[in-house]
Amino acid sequence: MKSRVRHICSYLTPARVFADIGCDHGYMTKYMLDRGLCERAYISDISAKSLAKAETLLQEHIERGACIPVVADGLRGIPERCDLVLIAGLGGEEIVNILQDIPLPTRFVLQPMKNSEKVRRMLVSRGAAIEVDHTFSEGEARKKYYDLICGTNAGGDKYSELEFRYGRDNLNGKMPVPFLFQMEEEREKLIERLSRPALGDRSRASILEKLNETEEIIHDMQTTLRDRR
Repeated sequence: MKSRVRHICSYLTPARVFADIGCDHGYMTKYMLDRGLCERAYISDISAKSLAKAETLLQEHIERGACIPVVADGLRGIPERCDLVLIAGLGGEEIVNILQDIPLPTRFVLQPMKNSEKVRRMLVSRGAAIEVDHTFSEGEARKKYYDLICGTNAGGDKYSELEFRYGRDNLNGKMPVPFLFQMEEEREKLIERLSRPALGDRSRASILEKLNETEEIIHDMQTTLRDRR
């Protein structure tokens, strides 16, 4: 099991009915069912061909009626309310499209591949309580960074503009290390972009503004880590 999958699984909580939307190979549903963390699980994908991968892995659970495969767009084909909904590996805009026109799940675990800011804004605008919001990494030589957003459908969170863009737990120091590495890599990319000879004045000013913000965040993260030693 990849470290990305293990990290997401560590935030899955017991539920009566669990749904894995865009379930890929079905590893996280298998984690839930093998450990008795849910009575019933739905695996859903818009593509029958893609869903077949998870059906193969979860065949035993499907045969005993504990896992129900559904070819559907998001949650629309699932016939009952789910206590816990997982959406991992989809784009942020796609996650927003899945959740914005239906009642929010009681609990959610979301791992957008990009556009995490749009997911945060949608959740906060709908009165969700975001309990976990951090960056984590996978790999060694070439790390990949992912955002994890977990919470409940009731709580009325308020976020600052920086928290919307970067994730609250990253900025408050709960999970500083992967985020710090990501910001240091972002700084190098911005410096490289500034060195390009054909850069216009407007683009240069925008990059400098982003670089200054990144430098401030890195400084704050380094201070947080130093204070903890």
